[in-house]
Amino acid sequence: MKLSPNAAPVEPGNLLIRFHNQVGAAVDVASAGARVSWSCHGCGGVDSFTSLNLTRKDANEHATTCRAAYHRLR
Repeated sequence: MKLSPNAAPVEPGNLLIRFHNQVGAAVDVASAGARVSWSCHGCGGVDSFTSLNLTRKDANEHATTCRAAYHRLR
């Protein structure tokens, strides 16, 4: 299986946790003021919550099921 070219993107300064999806693309959890959000470098999916625990759980569930290998995040 070919791994994602986004397996090790540059880490943003506000990065809290990095998961990897089924093909190795990074799913980053980062703080943004009072909100914590995750973004997938594989499919481009994003979501945000006010709780780190909720964000971590949602990002981990996403990483478990996502098979996308490459998406250019803005």
